[in-house]
Amino acid sequence: MTTILFDLCNLIILLVWGFILFFPRWRISENLISYPWVPLGISFFYSYFIIVSGGLAEADFSSLEGIVTLFKKTTPESAAAGWLHYLAFDFWVGTWIIRHSRKKGIAHLAIIFPLLCTFMLGPVGIMMYSFLLMGIQQFRKAK
Repeated sequence: MTTILFDLCNLIILLVWGFILFFPRWRISENLISYPWVPLGISFFYSYFIIVSGGLAEADFSSLEGIVTLFKKTTPESAAAGWLHYLAFDFWVGTWIIRHSRKKGIAHLAIIFPLLCTFMLGPVGIMMYSFLLMGIQQFRKAK
């Protein structure tokens, strides 16, 4: 069951990222961007995997050693939960980038690279978007 649910979540996230990257103005994409449907859905499965894996009562998040121990004791369900954690937050950040760039008048084509980085590398994407935004702001000031 874990593999099926994990594969389903991965397939869905690939599809929704495809929609928001390549068809951002389609109605379905607009709905995905404007409301957290995807992170909410992923959160449901994340919660399921956390419960099935026995929870995090004994997890030590206060030290690197505690995190290493947590990873060493991983199960398929806890690994799936960890991955879904990334998927939910990376998608949330990706949709924020789109909404923010629209408010700032930045063309969608300009944010494709930061979005791809967000999808694949999480924090690197927000860093790339921040650099892009700073560059655009400096360019607009210079004009």
